[in-house]
Amino acid sequence: MGLEYWQYLILVSVAFAIWEKLQPWHRPHRLLRRGWLRDLGFLAFNGHVFKAMLVGGYLGWLYRAFVDLVQRSGITVEARVGADWPLWLHVVAFLVLSDFVEWCTHNLLHRVPWLWTFHKVHHAIPRLDWAANFHFHWMEILIYSTTKALPLAWLGVPPDAVFWIYVLPTAWGHFNHANVPVGIGPLRFVFNSPRMHQWHHDASAEGGVAKNFGIVLSVWDWLFGTAYWPRNREPERLGYPGDEEMPQHFGGQMVWPLRWLE
Repeated sequence: MGLEYWQYLILVSVAFAIWEKLQPWHRPHRLLRRGWLRDLGFLAFNGHVFKAMLVGGYLGWLYRAFVDLVQRSGITVEARVGADWPLWLHVVAFLVLSDFVEWCTHNLLHRVPWLWTFHKVHHAIPRLDWAANFHFHWMEILIYSTTKALPLAWLGVPPDAVFWIYVLPTAWGHFNHANVPVGIGPLRFVFNSPRMHQWHHDASAEGGVAKNFGIVLSVWDWLFGTAYWPRNREPERLGYPGDEEMPQHFGGQMVWPLRWLE
């Protein structure tokens, strides 16, 4: 591909940082805004260190285990769904399937109490910008990686497609959280966007405390009744009810959700 995942992440992050400065939606954030060092820590750890050092090996092992499971079920490599598809079709098919799996997983992160404890770290953000895309607890990487591994194995996705399967949703995640004034018109019924995703971060119970779970695609929310988007206004406050409980520094937010182990 020419670029490693972390190199792509840097390029995308720089591009969105420049876009936010040139064309901000809300009042532009200062370069060294409050919490910038904490968010830089999340970006470095979740975007490269943890994923490269731990998840890479774990996901490789899990993928091989699921491939073995698929084969033991009597489905050979040649008989797997999509085994003879071209690369672009693998990417499109798995992006759609993966996005639905992530929608389901995101739903669980809000509805299962111990999972919500980890997901609170992401929802403790008071203002959205591109860096918020990587402001989450490392446990979420393990959860999402686990739920995506079986579809990956079932479809027989080739290694060349895996790069795009991970980097394209990363770019869209930056977009969803970015402080940019972009509307997508009728495509809002298919794709997520900053204007819709801000309501997922709404701190109130308006429309239900769990709404707009889509990652790349919004279509799942419209189909299953979890979409909420008053298009004539914005949330009064971002966060979650009781978010004052969350520590404000990087180390505190990494450790705080582990209290459930006690």
